[in-house]
Amino acid sequence: MKIFLYFESEELIKTSGIGRAMKHQQAALASQGIEYTCDPYCEDYDILHINTYGLTSESIIKHARKLGKKVISHAHSTEEDFKNSFVLSNQIAPIFKKRIVSVYTMADAIITPTPYSKKLLESYGIELPIYPISNGIDINRYAYDEEKVKAYRRYFGIQEGEKVIISVGLYFERKGILDFVEVAKALPDYKFIWFGYTPLVSIPKEVRDVINDHPNNVYFPGYVKGPIIEGAYLDCDCFFFASYEETEGIVVLEALASKANVLVRDIGVFDPWLIDKQDCYKANSNEEFIRYIDDIVNKRIASTKENGYNVAKSRDISKIGEQLKEVYTKVLEG
Repeated sequence: MKIFLYFESEELIKTSGIGRAMKHQQAALASQGIEYTCDPYCEDYDILHINTYGLTSESIIKHARKLGKKVISHAHSTEEDFKNSFVLSNQIAPIFKKRIVSVYTMADAIITPTPYSKKLLESYGIELPIYPISNGIDINRYAYDEEKVKAYRRYFGIQEGEKVIISVGLYFERKGILDFVEVAKALPDYKFIWFGYTPLVSIPKEVRDVINDHPNNVYFPGYVKGPIIEGAYLDCDCFFFASYEETEGIVVLEALASKANVLVRDIGVFDPWLIDKQDCYKANSNEEFIRYIDDIVNKRIASTKENGYNVAKSRDISKIGEQLKEVYTKVLEG
C-alpha cells in the first residue's frame, strides 16, 4: 500500500504538536516499510491520510474522492482545545467546531490520539469509525546523553545544586501558562523554564503581560529545539504540565521518554493511560502543584521515572506504525 500524508501550511505548524505528529507519522510508516508520499501532486497512492482542515485540505480530499481513493482524517484538534488560545478563540470556537466536523466527516474513518478525544468527537455526533492511536514517540531520541545535558546547562547557566522545573507549550492560557507563573512565584528558590513561543500579537493581553513582566526565577527562552531542550528534559527536576485541555500532549510523552518526574493537571485526556502516583503525579490546583513540586524536588515522594518511561516505551514509533498499518488495512478492505 502507499499512503499520501498531507499537512497543510507546514511552515506554520512545524513548532506545534501537529508539526511533531507529521514527523512521527513519517517515521512510523517507515518503521513498517509502508511507502508514503507528501507530494500534493501525487495521484499514485491508495489512502489519503489528511491531518489538517484548511481550505486546501478540503480540496485535497475532494480530489482524492474524484480519483476513487480512500480517505482517513486525523483529528488532532477539537473545539475544547481551540478555546482559551488565541485572541477571540472562545468566540470563534463554535464556528471552528463546525469546520473541523465538516472536514473530518469527509473521510471513510478517523484517527485521533486518545480515547478521550474519541469521546469528544462522538459527542459531536460523528458516526464514522474512530480509532484512538497515540501520536507516538521516538524512544531512542530521548535516551540519556551527557553532551545534551551539558549543552542545556551551559545555555541557561545552571549551577550545581540548582533546581529546575520545565514546561513546554505555546503561550496559551489553556496550556496553563498563568498557573505556571503563579506556582513559580510561590517557589522563588527554583528556576522555572517555559519552552515554546507564540507571536504576542495573537494572544490575549493577560498572557502577554505575564510574558513581558514575570518573576526573576521564570524564563521564557522561546522556541528551542535539539540538544538544549532534550537536555532540559533529561536533567530537569520536574516536568510540570498545567494544561487544562489536550488531545494527547506529545510533550508529556517526550518528558516520560526522558525519564523525567512528571506532574500534570488531572484532566480527562490522561485517563486511563497515565496512572496517578505510579506513572506521574496529578493535581488540580496551584496549591497542590506547589506541594507536589516541592516534594518531588526534595525526593520526599517516590520517583515515577521508570514507570513513566515504560508508558512512553509502549507508544514507541514502531508500535504506532503497527497500529496505523492495521487501520489502513481495514479502510482499504472497506
